[in-house]
Amino acid sequence: MAYFIHDNCTACGDCKPECPTECISEGDIYVIDQDECIDCGMCADVCPVGAPQPE
Repeated sequence: MAYFIHDNCTACGDCKPECPTECISEGDIYVIDQDECIDCGMCADVCPVGAPQPE
């Protein structure tokens, strides 16, 4: 199971440096590469709005 970033993402950038596999890319909202995500939850731990959730 991989994490997915929901539409409430504010693109603050807090999650990207926390990802050990560097599978988060920038955009209007951030996106997690489902093939690279190892389901560690580190992105969710730092997100101020709770956008990353297990899919």
